[in-house]
Amino acid sequence: MRFIEKIKEQARKEKKKIILPETMDERVLKAAEIILQEEIADLILLGNREEVLKQYPNLNKAEIIDPLTSDLAKEFQEKLYDLRKEKGMTLEEAGRLLQEDFMYFACMMVKEGFADGVVSGACHSTANTLRPALQIIKTKKDAKIVSTFFLMEIPNCDYQENGIYLFSDCGLIQNPTSEELASIAIDSAKSFEALTGEEAYVAMLSHSTKGSAKHQDVDKVVMATQLAKKENPDLFIDGELQLDAAIVPSVAELKAKDSKVAGKANVLIFPDLDAGNIGYKLVQRFAHADAYGPVTQGMAAPVNDLSRGCLVNDIVGTVAITVVQAIDKGRK
Repeated sequence: MRFIEKIKEQARKEKKKIILPETMDERVLKAAEIILQEEIADLILLGNREEVLKQYPNLNKAEIIDPLTSDLAKEFQEKLYDLRKEKGMTLEEAGRLLQEDFMYFACMMVKEGFADGVVSGACHSTANTLRPALQIIKTKKDAKIVSTFFLMEIPNCDYQENGIYLFSDCGLIQNPTSEELASIAIDSAKSFEALTGEEAYVAMLSHSTKGSAKHQDVDKVVMATQLAKKENPDLFIDGELQLDAAIVPSVAELKAKDSKVAGKANVLIFPDLDAGNIGYKLVQRFAHADAYGPVTQGMAAPVNDLSRGCLVNDIVGTVAITVVQAIDKGRK
């Protein structure tokens, strides 16, 4: 059974209510039909009910709310103002944001307990998706940083038996410090284990393996590895490792013979956003991999981004992952 089908099975066992605010995008509406048909989640769609059902009458099974006419609009305006007034937001600006940017309305619904999570980004940038979430839902109490990851399912993979990898950070932190990179690694390991049920083997990627190159960028990765090991000594983590040393056993035997991670890494931590974003897209396009995300970690409630180049099945998979994250949050 494919990984994403296992995630869907988990989601069906304890369905959560997920908001899709981008009903202006046909891919989102097509994905919503599949989600409801497969009973992966209960959905709230933000938009004009008549327009949505005119295109997709089967979506009458979803709850459709128009932020422009909703009874919640006044209440949310006042609460958003209270949340952000110390940052200079006026009451009028709060009302305008809720009407003009439905992501603000979606995040207020999660904040106030009307829904369990949000998936957006099909036709909006990562900044447009995550800024309202960070302002309204905010980070969870024990989180040092909010970062993102992609779950990659690679068909006919020569290395991992099931072809499942986690790539991070591919969507948010531009140039993480050693401390941030260590936190990303630890959070990514926890995310991988929560979603797959398998043990994480974390590779801190670089253009160098075990001192084969000298540069301050390499030093950053080495320091991050040391910090992550110190904070979480039971974690299987190693670095710095080149990609081939991280995932290819024969190369690991040559370059990092004594490593417990090299040659079998399933969590790949990229040194910066350029590398991570380029890396996941190369694998997605060249290897015809399914890329689910960017999925956020460190938020007080699951709010997940989509690539603007996402496919319908990517949206369905990301919603299923969001449900599983919400289930996991409810158990803690």
